[in-house]
Amino acid sequence: MMIIFVSSANAQSAFKNFGSIQMHSNASIGFHTDLINDGDFENNEGLAGFYSESDLRIVSGTNRIAFYNVEIDAINDVNIETSLGVTNELEFINGRVNTPRSNTTISLDFINHNLYAGEDDDRHINGYASVLGTDEFIFPIGNDDRLRPMITPALTTETLFSGAYFFENPNLPSTFSSNFNTDDKEEILKNISNNEYWDLDGTTETTVTLTWDTFSNIENISPLLRFLRVVGWSKAENKWINLGGVDIQGDLTEGRITSLNFIPDNYEVITIGSIFSDIELGGSDNYLISPNEDGTNDNLVFDGLELYEQNELVVFNRWGNVVFRKKNYENNWSAFSNGRATIKKGDKLPTGTYFYTLKFGNQDLDRTKKGWVYISY
Repeated sequence: MMIIFVSSANAQSAFKNFGSIQMHSNASIGFHTDLINDGDFENNEGLAGFYSESDLRIVSGTNRIAFYNVEIDAINDVNIETSLGVTNELEFINGRVNTPRSNTTISLDFINHNLYAGEDDDRHINGYASVLGTDEFIFPIGNDDRLRPMITPALTTETLFSGAYFFENPNLPSTFSSNFNTDDKEEILKNISNNEYWDLDGTTETTVTLTWDTFSNIENISPLLRFLRVVGWSKAENKWINLGGVDIQGDLTEGRITSLNFIPDNYEVITIGSIFSDIELGGSDNYLISPNEDGTNDNLVFDGLELYEQNELVVFNRWGNVVFRKKNYENNWSAFSNGRATIKKGDKLPTGTYFYTLKFGNQDLDRTKKGWVYISY
């Protein structure tokens, strides 16, 4: 076994690598000083530790570093200014790992993720983490003295995701170039969190699970958990879009919610929001249907429509494509599509907001009702 201790003794302010270094199995290296890597320092086995009882430990340089096992025991934290990879196990003993939130390319990278341990409010990644693998991954991320995990599921192919948590108002983000106005939202959305948000990056379609605690003020978003949803700021539409909500667990002080499938890179940030209930929509021109065949609110129903047998209903998506058209509509639409713009006729439309026009016909030939309908399974 080879053990190396790198310290700041003898006026050495940092350990700097210009060449190529490789640690073999059973090797251990302890950094009691800063680490600068301008060479090749990725193909490693053994254990690397970052230690300090008082100083801030800094990892920097032009090239990423990757170790097999890593332990963090620096009471006043480790700052990462170039990405640091872990290929086997990370252990938090003391301190946080800080990454620059203004540079998403620098992160603590879990490469072919295996294990980590010891995370809590005082020990986590304060900034961006990434994961490459196929297993479910609980991001050990937070903001200062709060651990606020985000979970991606197991997938059949190897994927790369990165993410960070921000305990700040999305209307006033500190490191993004634009604001995420919580008043600009899809019609079905009622409230958007103004306390926190996450950034999740990746090109692979996935679900995500977000968590909340007492500081999330979930009661201000919705006192009834069943109306909570994961929401994302759409890059294409510049507004908050409902990403669904399933497997909602917990209470108003602590819990978790899982989204439907979406592509993370289509959304700048994500957070927790809520939708209007069907009671709140009652009496308006807007409707909520849940066509899951449970016998409740399965169809789009217009009161008194039986008086207008010559009616015509047209439903179209947010891009203006017709997804359903029916003359002499009989209050029996349950989100099936028959429009020419759909990929496969007869399939149910995905969750989301759609718009409609209803021409009544009969003696009210010029009367038209317009509004939107939200489909939620």
